[in-house]
Amino acid sequence: MAWHTAASLPQAGAVLFGGWAEPMILSCLQGHMGTLAVDDPNAPRSACITAGDFCFLAGAPSAALVAGTPAAILVPRTADWHPVIEAVWGRQVRPYTRYATRKDINRFDRENLSALATPPQEITLSPIDSDAYGLLGQADWSRDLRGLFRDSVDFCRRGMGIAAWHGGTIVAGASSYAIFDGGIEIEIDTHPDFRQRGLATACGAALVLACLERGLYPSWDAHTPISLHLAEKLGYVSAGPYPVYLKV
Repeated sequence: MAWHTAASLPQAGAVLFGGWAEPMILSCLQGHMGTLAVDDPNAPRSACITAGDFCFLAGAPSAALVAGTPAAILVPRTADWHPVIEAVWGRQVRPYTRYATRKDINRFDRENLSALATPPQEITLSPIDSDAYGLLGQADWSRDLRGLFRDSVDFCRRGMGIAAWHGGTIVAGASSYAIFDGGIEIEIDTHPDFRQRGLATACGAALVLACLERGLYPSWDAHTPISLHLAEKLGYVSAGPYPVYLKV
């Protein structure tokens, strides 16, 4: 087993991940972000794509692929991967539920989003630039807002985001965790001391608006019912829950 960029194994990715329209899978297959591994490069039966915290598993279940990924969240395409994941990782994983949303750009109400993008009086919003990108790497709560980009130059060239400032400190943000052709995968985080103040709503609404203005789809995959509720507030429609495994 070896890890490759998707460009080096295009047919394997296309066959085993075909029809699975998950944005981070598309990101890898389109050559933007992530790596792909197969059980046999000449006649692949199993494959996984790792992008940041996520590993997507497709094809025939493979213990080697399950064991070889460093990702914390394992997303199996079919249920026959479940016993393999549990056998490989044992008590080091637990089943978890995430919530998909429908990919429908016509659902968004720009007027409503503009109203929601107004932050509390003491908070200001601004695009994430290279300086803000550097600040996001200084705390655990905000590191995921830097996404899967190589550095600030890469982020400013290919990514986008909104930072919420309290004085000279970033206290919340919404950004592109990953990119794919025609869209981004959204990441939203808030400093623990500033939660329940509407900052995630304001940042999320501002980022969705920025995507719509650029003709990009702002993909949202919810990790909790609270995240799904926020998505629905912004105009998303639930596509239902799906099972994953979380390393603990």
